[in-house]
Amino acid sequence: AKNEAQAYANDVIPRAVGSASRLKEEADAYKARIVAQAQGDAQRFKSVLAEYQKAPQVTRDRMYVDTMQQIYSNVTKVLVDSRSGSNLLYLPLDKIMQQTQSGADASAAAPAPSTTVVPPVSSTSDSRSRDATRSRERETR
Repeated sequence: AKNEAQAYANDVIPRAVGSASRLKEEADAYKARIVAQAQGDAQRFKSVLAEYQKAPQVTRDRMYVDTMQQIYSNVTKVLVDSRSGSNLLYLPLDKIMQQTQSGADASAAAPAPSTTVVPPVSSTSDSRSRDATRSRERETR
């Protein structure tokens, strides 16, 4: 019985030590990745802050346009609400892009003009959108 216990200990202890070592290495790698990402985010914020201090309105507008480009690059349909009336404009971008591509295939020699949808510029900025995407990034880890 003593030999069986010794054999069991000789089998289990090295595996446990190896598993603990692997977990420690993974934790250290995760820590390094998170610290590097936080430092990068802080540096990016400092550079945006410097730009903002030089020209606040230009920086706000640029950030808004960049965000809208990022959002609309992943969208296939857009609904535009008219503030003056109750008309609702529906833009099926997926169908428009298909028509543009089929037109480009038919006239391969002539380049097709690209369709760009520009949303109405709003003077109010939503600070929650950046926080929401950051929290979504953290949830996926």
